[in-house]
Amino acid sequence: MRKFVMAALGGTVAGVLISSQVAPLLAQDAAKPASVYEQLDLFGDVFERIRQDYVEQVDSKKLVEAAINGMLSSLDPHSSYMPPDDYDNMKVQTRGSFGGLGIEVTQEDGLVKVVSPMDGTPAAQSGIQSGDYITQVNGESLMGLTLDQAVDKMRGPVGSEITVTVVRKGTQDPFDVTMTRDTIKLTAVRGRLEGKTAVLRITTFNDQTFPNLQDSLKKAVADAGGMDKVDGIVLDLRNNPGGLLTQAIAVSDAFLDKGEIVSTRGRKPEDSERFNATAGDLAEGKPIVVLINGGSASASEIVTGALQDHHRAIVVGTKSFGKGSVQTVIPIKGEGAMRLTTARYYTPSGRSIQALGIAPDVVVQQPDPVPAGEEDQDKDTVKTRSEADLRGILSNDSMTDEEKKQYQEDIEKAEAAAKLRLEDYQLAYALDIIKGLSVLGNEGAQAAAKPVPVPAPAPAKKSN
Repeated sequence: MRKFVMAALGGTVAGVLISSQVAPLLAQDAAKPASVYEQLDLFGDVFERIRQDYVEQVDSKKLVEAAINGMLSSLDPHSSYMPPDDYDNMKVQTRGSFGGLGIEVTQEDGLVKVVSPMDGTPAAQSGIQSGDYITQVNGESLMGLTLDQAVDKMRGPVGSEITVTVVRKGTQDPFDVTMTRDTIKLTAVRGRLEGKTAVLRITTFNDQTFPNLQDSLKKAVADAGGMDKVDGIVLDLRNNPGGLLTQAIAVSDAFLDKGEIVSTRGRKPEDSERFNATAGDLAEGKPIVVLINGGSASASEIVTGALQDHHRAIVVGTKSFGKGSVQTVIPIKGEGAMRLTTARYYTPSGRSIQALGIAPDVVVQQPDPVPAGEEDQDKDTVKTRSEADLRGILSNDSMTDEEKKQYQEDIEKAEAAAKLRLEDYQLAYALDIIKGLSVLGNEGAQAAAKPVPVPAPAPAKKSN
């Protein structure tokens, strides 16, 4: 009898507990939004109503593709749907050749914004700049279109003309730029020797980037007469919109002996990855300067962040674009693919540059180009005279003929450097840093630079 009473009491208590917990749960269920299946039913109802009642007959396939793209593009500016043709074009682009204008764009507040023009392409030759906004194509507004739809408007047959309307910061009125579409053949890396410095201009990160880098550096070193004749290396990543993560890792690894290059962290902890450098430095410890600007994005920022965090390079220029996310291209049952943002990436120090960009160690603005014919208008009209211009001067008895010849060559190099400052001030500044570090030796090359703002020289003014 006692056991029965205890059991009954237990049942009573349990009943009270159950009733007090179930009521709020039932209320929560009632307040929950419609289930996924109900929402899919809603989508099906809307889709069917459009097919039956829209004023014109619609293509069901295009309607579904538009719905998928709308779903993806609502997530962030870099997620999107690629129809089969676009997916095929994307695969071709990563191999280094494609048709178009040679312009990398993103979407910002509904506007098409230029991330960067690519070297040697119609966009670059026509003066399109990083940060420009394209508002119209052939007089047709791009407002309200998705990024993919806007890009489609800019595509067309090779050899055909296109006129885009550009809005540029600092320019009062929009203006038109007419270009001729062309086949864009990208050489991922172009190398050359400037004095004793190897300059490696990396324009994109495709399948050819690391092999091109190796070949370009090898040729520049050979032209210099060996690595012992090279003062350092400039990696020019300005207006490089990025590309393949694997190539960014390979380029970073080329100049790092050890340590983390980059880590990626997705929604699930088990999907996180960390990539480390392997032994070997193509530069053999020579000082490195990395050039960046607002058009340096994604893979460019991975390389810059890795070399900066390891104090392997000094970063010069202006703040980078700030794309700190990783996109995975996922094929969809033979019907194109979706580009989905799956992770954020972090530099070796653990920082995310998403929407912030990488701040250069030395801030150097690029002045506006000087109009042709105005380069010399600010120079003194009277040539500066020196002792060497006077008649009957004493000869210099401290220098041999060979030393005098070397002295004259040094003067010519200095004049060439001065000319480069007019053509590309940021690069000239980077070369000056390399020259200074080579004088200081390895200790100077490994020293971490503090952010120092450096004003750009004022462009030449036209005299009245």
